[in-house]
Amino acid sequence: MTTRQGGVSQAPWASLNIGDHVGDDPESVLSNRDLVAQQLGAQPIYLRQVHGTQGVMISSGLSATTQADVAWTSEAGLACTMMVADCLPILVCHKRLLWVAAAHAGWRGLAGAKGEGVVETLAQAVAAQGLLAQDCLIWLGPCIGPQAFEVGVDVRDAFLEPPLKLSLETCFQPLGSGKYGADLAGLARRRLQAAGFTDVYGNDSSPVWCTYSCAGEYHSHRRDAAKRGGAGRMAAYVWITA
Repeated sequence: MTTRQGGVSQAPWASLNIGDHVGDDPESVLSNRDLVAQQLGAQPIYLRQVHGTQGVMISSGLSATTQADVAWTSEAGLACTMMVADCLPILVCHKRLLWVAAAHAGWRGLAGAKGEGVVETLAQAVAAQGLLAQDCLIWLGPCIGPQAFEVGVDVRDAFLEPPLKLSLETCFQPLGSGKYGADLAGLARRRLQAAGFTDVYGNDSSPVWCTYSCAGEYHSHRRDAAKRGGAGRMAAYVWITA
C-alpha cells in the first residue's frame, strides 16, 4: 500500500500520486508508477474503477480501460491493483494456494444493490475457483474513518435495506439533522464475515487508519479536492511472486 510520500508530483498531489485522472502532470504520474513497480518487482495492472461491483480476472494483456472494482489472478508477477483516496482497499490471498484478489470499496461498491456488492463479488470469485472464503486472508487498508465520514440517510439506507440481514446499525452514529458518522471499515468487516471470510486484518477503524485525518501520510479526496484544488491517489497491490 502506497502513501502520499516518496514520489515526484507537485502540490496539491505531492508527492506520490498514482492517479492519472486527477489533474496531475501525466509524466509525474508515470514516474511515480514506475517507482512503485520497481519496488514491487511485479507488474501492476491498473483498471478503470467506477465505484461498481464488477470483477475481472487480470492478465498481462488486459486493457487499462477495463472497468472493474474487483480483480483476481493466479498468474505470478501480476499485481491486482486498486487506487484509493478515502475508499477502502481490500486485499485477499489464499492461505495455501496461489490465488490473490483485490477490491475497491467505496460506500457505493460496498453497499451494492440488495446486499450484492464488492465483497460478494469477491466471495463469488473465490467460489468459482473451487476455494473456500474461510481459507483466505483479508487485509483492509486505510480509508476515511468514522470520525470524518459524514453521510446522509441515503447511504445508511443503502446498507440497511432488505434482504441483507446484518446488524449494521452500529456502524452509523447519529450526528443530527439527518447526518451520520459512517464506519466504512466496520461495514466491510461485517460484510466480509457474513460472506464467510473469517481472517480479517488491518484497518480496525481507529484514527491511525483514517485517510482524512492523517494529512501527512495519506491522500484524501474529501479533504483535499475542493480545499487544495486536487487530491492524489494511493494504491494497494497484491501479487504472487514470480
